[in-house]
Amino acid sequence: MTTTVETNVRPDYDVELQKIADYVLGFTIDSDEALETARHCLMDTLGCGLLALRFPECTKHLGPLVEGTVVPHGARVPGTSFRLDPVKAAWDIGAIIRWLDYNDTWLAAEWGHPSDNLGGILAVADHLSQKRVADGCSPLAMRVVLEAMIMAHEIQGVLALDNSFNRVGLDHVVLVKVASTAVVAKLMGANREQLLSALSHAWVDGQSLRTYRHAPNAGSRKSWAAGDATSRAVRLADIAMRGEMGIPGALTAPQWGFYDILFSHTNRDLATKPEEERQLSFQRDFGTYVMENILFKISFPAEFHAQTACEAAVTLHPQVKDRLDEIDRVVLTTHDSAIRIISKSGTLANPADRDHCLQYMTAVPLIFGNLTAEHYEDAFHDAHPRIDELRGKMEVVEDQGYSRDYYDPSKRSIGNAIQVFFKDGSATEKVAVEYPIGHRRRRSEGIPLLVEKFTHNLATRFPPGRCAQILELCRDQARLEETAVHRFVDLFVI
Repeated sequence: MTTTVETNVRPDYDVELQKIADYVLGFTIDSDEALETARHCLMDTLGCGLLALRFPECTKHLGPLVEGTVVPHGARVPGTSFRLDPVKAAWDIGAIIRWLDYNDTWLAAEWGHPSDNLGGILAVADHLSQKRVADGCSPLAMRVVLEAMIMAHEIQGVLALDNSFNRVGLDHVVLVKVASTAVVAKLMGANREQLLSALSHAWVDGQSLRTYRHAPNAGSRKSWAAGDATSRAVRLADIAMRGEMGIPGALTAPQWGFYDILFSHTNRDLATKPEEERQLSFQRDFGTYVMENILFKISFPAEFHAQTACEAAVTLHPQVKDRLDEIDRVVLTTHDSAIRIISKSGTLANPADRDHCLQYMTAVPLIFGNLTAEHYEDAFHDAHPRIDELRGKMEVVEDQGYSRDYYDPSKRSIGNAIQVFFKDGSATEKVAVEYPIGHRRRRSEGIPLLVEKFTHNLATRFPPGRCAQILELCRDQARLEETAVHRFVDLFVI
């Protein structure tokens, strides 16, 4: 009988889902450091989105699906005149945030960019704030947005500490979808059952493959994948808020759940492990750890594993800029994750391919003394064949100490070193950088540069008076927290 009949006993919600729901609904954020860092994260993230609006390949994706659509109390896309439904607004905001690979980063067993979640958070908060005022209620305050950012960072980041989705071929945006779903559902007023339902649908949803981030398929989908994920989160939260039933065993259901279908059988190594090792591991309880330790990309729009290599290359530029024809080889010493993700040889097909190539991101600042988003474009690459010539002279080696320190929770370094050897037998010094400027260990050094980056990005979109108004508000923690969300977004509308 048991071979022909399934036992139909509906389980409680998976413990993992309950942990996330209880954190979102019950945790009180009282960390001044987390709130201040969230403010800086908000500034940096919106600035990255504004800068991306300079690139037609990004802006062609923006706007309503049906031209001329009018949405009452529609969510606005910063830097544009679009007023959209929250689902499409989340897509657009998430896409511009991520387009240039310049927003924050979290590195552990899994990688990702927790500020991607701002797409869903800001779209929903802007819409709800406007609607509340129209209904005669008080608007949402920006403190709510900062708290949602902290929680989304924490969910995505803690799940990434021990759980490698990339090793089973899944893209890290699964964590954007899960984190955004949780905090957006809370913004919408979800109770525990509704929030659990929304989370279960986020895990059951089809998950993206990482192939668009790697050779030979690297391309621009990686620039809008997070926007797609945070947008889908808004849709799933809305479905749950309408009373849709959840899927309690979304993760653990034998044969049909996430663990058995996507977290084990797609990878032989995982499939042979004991069952408990094929489930999500929680290294720490949810709190405010991730936001407090987030990594900012301040100096370079480059995949984060290469940030310190770029910094070392800029340091070496004066020593090599007049001897480029004399270079025999360049030795890049790095950590294992950089080797697995961004070490490439051969032709690079497009800008998205180039900004995920360690050798390209090192060659450009060695030659030119800097690295900007424009340096990835076809026109720049095609005009400077010396870049690929120098790539061909690069040797990549792993420093196991760098790899250990990368995973060490007390360090979380992202070490790279560069040494250039010339044909006459001479060589530069070996320049090593273990912690990038955006690391928590360099916060006091990095924040003034982050504000400078934000100021520059504002100026690419707004006149000086508006820039000054935005900057003044964003630098005042108390005033920002008290500002109505829709009034804050007003400042970013064209």
